[in-house]
Amino acid sequence: MDYAELDLGRTARRGYPEAVYCAGKTARQVGGIAARVRARPDVITLFTRADAEHAAAVLAELPDARHDADAGLLAWPATPPAPTGGLVVVVAAGTSDLRAAREAELTARYLGRPTELVVDVGVAGLHRILARLELLRRARVVVVAAGMDGALPSVVAGLISVPVVGLPTSVGYGAAFGGLAPLLAMLNACAPGVAVVNIDNGYGAGHLAAQIAAPFEPGGPSGPGGPA
Repeated sequence: MDYAELDLGRTARRGYPEAVYCAGKTARQVGGIAARVRARPDVITLFTRADAEHAAAVLAELPDARHDADAGLLAWPATPPAPTGGLVVVVAAGTSDLRAAREAELTARYLGRPTELVVDVGVAGLHRILARLELLRRARVVVVAAGMDGALPSVVAGLISVPVVGLPTSVGYGAAFGGLAPLLAMLNACAPGVAVVNIDNGYGAGHLAAQIAAPFEPGGPSGPGGPA
């Protein structure tokens, strides 16, 4: 291909496969990439930010791929790996934040983690998130997708002992500035232990969560024989 050079060795090098970001690519280009990965079913390939034309091009080459239109994501092979490591809980403040949250949840799942998705538990009704405390406290890491005032990651981080990944979304009225207001709110979180990814970057949030929740490997970076 004269428009892409696939990094099919990334799993061996980094432990996680390359994903294909579809936005900005033509349907023909995305279809060509899908045709190339068809020969490597051992490598999980995620197609993110896929619109209807992108999805049709992928499915023409990989008809058994999983397509989640709500997340704008396709995965091939369709069956995620057997889950290992800690639980990743993804929380969407509102239903309007679901696209980014779903992208994060599916990313973590296809990178090998057990996942749970919790929807519509924003700060406008705190009883909703408090009712999910048992689940949140079972997680190894919690991703919180929120737009508007972006306050929910701070609330969640103040209730649990594990890292929180803040996922600001572009949901909100004019003064939300397309997600800038929740991004800044999350960066200024009072509760410690909140890491923040870019606006609407569900893939980045899910990937980070999968790394945090990865199973312990002796001799790895934090295991015996690894660097102090």
